[in-house]
Amino acid sequence: MLGSQIWGVRLEEVIEIRWHGRGGQGAVLASRIAAGAAFLEGKWSQAFPFFGAERRGAPVTAFTRIGNSPIRLRSQIYEPDILVLMDPMFLNMELAWRGVKPSTIVIANTPKAPEEIFLPVRVRRLACVDATAISMDLNLKVAGLPVPNSPMVGALIKGTALFSVESAERAIRDILRRAADVNVEAMRRAYEETSVVEEPKVEESHA
Repeated sequence: MLGSQIWGVRLEEVIEIRWHGRGGQGAVLASRIAAGAAFLEGKWSQAFPFFGAERRGAPVTAFTRIGNSPIRLRSQIYEPDILVLMDPMFLNMELAWRGVKPSTIVIANTPKAPEEIFLPVRVRRLACVDATAISMDLNLKVAGLPVPNSPMVGALIKGTALFSVESAERAIRDILRRAADVNVEAMRRAYEETSVVEEPKVEESHA
């Protein structure tokens, strides 16, 4: 069942995760892996995408909901409990930050440490990992471009403890099958390399 807290933050009945990626980065697949891992732990979950322009590199938004009971909501997620930014460009993109609350946990793909980053809004926690570098190092690429989806699942676990690494591995193996081994390695490596800070810095204009 869904725990009552994530790292000391009390959970609502349904946890809502919004993923922002670019076409080809695997945001939709990452949302499915997270939902699958939660399901394997006895939780109810759903995952679904929203596509804009259908071209590689165009913004893609995906959504995951996890709860203790059947989830009847089918809308997009407008006020995420967890915000996952799969490309560094989203740190500076206003659209990605819409609806973010002071209680939101942010998971970011960036080569910077969380202490170096100034966010546009106040949030509860920031977890950072260089998922692009991990993907490149392990040759997780499509058409020569890195696919950071599995590393970002590892970062999500490190930043929230929403489900276990072991459940994520099972979900990856169920979904990816022949490509599972390298994706599991990427997920576990990102989990180890993710850095977390509470109450991260905010840009002066928003302080």
